[in-house]
Amino acid sequence: MYCLLPMLYEVKLKTQNPHFENVQDVEPTEVFENASQLTLIDVREQSEFNGDLGHIASATLIILHTIPDHLKSIPTDKPIVFVCRSGGRSAQACAFAQQQGLKNVYNMRGGMMLWNHFQLPITKE
Repeated sequence: MYCLLPMLYEVKLKTQNPHFENVQDVEPTEVFENASQLTLIDVREQSEFNGDLGHIASATLIILHTIPDHLKSIPTDKPIVFVCRSGGRSAQACAFAQQQGLKNVYNMRGGMMLWNHFQLPITKE
């Protein structure tokens, strides 16, 4: 009998975050190429989410200081990638999520600044 459970996507282009010991960074290009297989959490403020840098269309906004209140509602059936403006706040969110027992969590290196630098698609809606 074959197992029909879907294969979880495994992040490939990960590197050690320079500021948080156990946090792994993932490249924006990998996030773009595999967005449908990831849970994307943007931790910026609402004004940033809809601001000049825009956001990734499939990302859910959970402002950094509200992460503790929403942690249990974040789906864990896919790898979780936290996103912010430049990668600092999302690395904090990632470290916190790991401390709370979440596995398979990553920080998007360079945040939306690097995403925009690579001219990847954004939305402001």
